[in-house]
Amino acid sequence: MTKSLYRLLCAGLAWALASGAQAHHAFGAEFDPNRPMVLRGPVVKVEWVNPHAWIHMEHTTETGEKEVWMVEGGTPNTLLRRGLNRNSLLPGTEIVVDGYQSKDRSKRANGRDVTFTDGRKIFMGSSGTGAPRDGRDPTER
Repeated sequence: MTKSLYRLLCAGLAWALASGAQAHHAFGAEFDPNRPMVLRGPVVKVEWVNPHAWIHMEHTTETGEKEVWMVEGGTPNTLLRRGLNRNSLLPGTEIVVDGYQSKDRSKRANGRDVTFTDGRKIFMGSSGTGAPRDGRDPTER
């Protein structure tokens, strides 16, 4: 193998590993376990992307102001296995999300549970990432 081809392969591998490392994070890196919150409102859009799916929803504050929040969930594959899919989270679907606000106080949250108007509740958090142990994660012991 020539030196230039070897260098190119090493650079490509380093780039691939670095981009994956930047995309995934632990709960504690971005979210505050001391800021639990409940968001209510319709789904605006859903991003089914790895490593975490994102639900964008419109929440109305106590003062009547409408805010669009981004709520992080587990991986798309994990959410699919738990019963969430593109058809269950269509724009306009009314949901309630229990979660934790971001440390920077932006309109981002880590979602633990999503509850539908028919009463179905689905755990949407990602386990093992440092989120508070509150008994809602079915994999917690």
